[in-house]
Amino acid sequence: MIYLVRHGEAAASWGDHPDPGLSDVGQAQAKMTAERLVAMGARLPITSPMQRCRETALPFEELTGQAARLEAAVSEIVTPEGVEDRVAWLKSVMASTWPETLKAWREATFDAVNALPDQSVVFSHFVAINAVVSRISGDPRTVVFRPGHGSITQLERGADGKLQVAALGEEAATRIL
Repeated sequence: MIYLVRHGEAAASWGDHPDPGLSDVGQAQAKMTAERLVAMGARLPITSPMQRCRETALPFEELTGQAARLEAAVSEIVTPEGVEDRVAWLKSVMASTWPETLKAWREATFDAVNALPDQSVVFSHFVAINAVVSRISGDPRTVVFRPGHGSITQLERGADGKLQVAALGEEAATRIL
């Protein structure tokens, strides 16, 4: 099993701060998620370099004694050069199917997760988790589901060695859409 965790609630809106940490609610979500992950058998932490993911990984690191490896490939979606309004751009991307300009990013995110051993846990982001799920399922939509803060999506390898979605994480309302 490979676990994809959406970071806890951020202290600032994604349109207001380039790299916020967690709010008090997000800190509590991170602790509860860490306890759930340990009970599920997760052992190897990997995290986006973004502050909110690193802070979400911290309680898991403390419980397991395992330092998380930073992995840029599971970080936030890359905003193309020349985009003046990231918020408007991201809303348009998320309301559609994967544009050709982002398919390489989606594939790199999937490849990074696909290369991980079982019992890995990836602390990541809304769109990155959707990238992996849409790639596995063959769904062309950018947003396949709305993972809530601290949610855990479970992936497993089939008999053919290919990743498949075992369970989507809990969904919640999001400020993104």
